[in-house]
Amino acid sequence: TRSSTTSSNFYFATHTTRDTLARYPTSTSHSHLTHTSSKMAGAYQDWNTVTLTKKKPTGGMAGAPKTAEAARRMGMTVETVKKQGGGGNSNSQKLAKLENETEELTHATVNTEVKKAIMQGRLAKGFTQAQLAQQINEKPQIIQEYESGKALPNQQILGKMERILGVKLRGLK
Repeated sequence: TRSSTTSSNFYFATHTTRDTLARYPTSTSHSHLTHTSSKMAGAYQDWNTVTLTKKKPTGGMAGAPKTAEAARRMGMTVETVKKQGGGGNSNSQKLAKLENETEELTHATVNTEVKKAIMQGRLAKGFTQAQLAQQINEKPQIIQEYESGKALPNQQILGKMERILGVKLRGLK
């Protein structure tokens, strides 16, 4: 038990200040520890108090209230200016503009000359729509769309049909 008391006295003596050593002396058999700790505590270390504070804002708006309500509470005169559009949702303005749009937007489809030329060329060769579609490696629905005028013109498909039917399709008005 004596060794545990000695080690705790040593720890206590080395981790205290000079004032606490005077109030709580260590055992007499280890007086050299008290002497060492008092040197460490006072003579060789600077124990000044350091206080950390938040940096104050600098600049033109330092000390000004952040909101209009805070300025009113402080007794300041507050002038409010309404922005154009009322600060409303810009997305709603865009949607309203789109809703009021009157221009009809459509994709360019196959014109009547092209669809007539496809139909005449197919009938001249004796192909059905399904047979022509198989020849150009496309679905029969594609041929139906081209002949009805609903398809969007694809230059690759038109080129395949020109080659199989022997009819000029690209460049027709």
